[in-house]
Amino acid sequence: MEKLDLAKTYKSYYTAPTKPQWVEFDPIWYVTIQGQGDPDGIAFSKATEALYTLSYSIKGIYKKEEKDFTVAKLEGLWWVDGDRKALDVLRLIRMPDYVRAESVEEARSTAMSKKKELNVISDIKYETLHEGTCVQMLHVGPYATEPETLKQIEDFLAEHSQCIRGLHHEIYLSNPRKVEPSKMKTILRYPIAGEVVKG
Repeated sequence: MEKLDLAKTYKSYYTAPTKPQWVEFDPIWYVTIQGQGDPDGIAFSKATEALYTLSYSIKGIYKKEEKDFTVAKLEGLWWVDGDRKALDVLRLIRMPDYVRAESVEEARSTAMSKKKELNVISDIKYETLHEGTCVQMLHVGPYATEPETLKQIEDFLAEHSQCIRGLHHEIYLSNPRKVEPSKMKTILRYPIAGEVVKG
């Protein structure tokens, strides 16, 4: 049985150069959980644990069907203004296209019976995100220096007369508990408005 590795199958999604690039994405399915607060806080940690717990339960169901897959990297959609409170974040983990909604509910029941203390598992949703045309770039270094990379993206968009039309999207390629801050890798992505003229 061959295991599906989303990172290898969708390289343009999980890799990026250290300069801005255009990418295009179709609708994609994710398990998601809404939350807020400092990424180092307890609430954030619990919600992330719940998301992974459910993801591995889904994986278990499909492994029995000989459709095993590697659980993908954690992602986040961030916003800090508008009607939302500061540091609100939608955490996501991408699912294979063949995952069915009824399987997610079956996995949810299994996960909640095994981890009764993680009652936030009940808050996880299974939904699609369609970002379409985006600009993305690899950030290398601690999260605190992301503004330097984002400035490059903003300058790139300005040069192409484009503007951001969606939430700040991050894909966490490194485990901060295992990789020193200066070597951490994070993909930073923004959906854009308007038709892109590439050149």
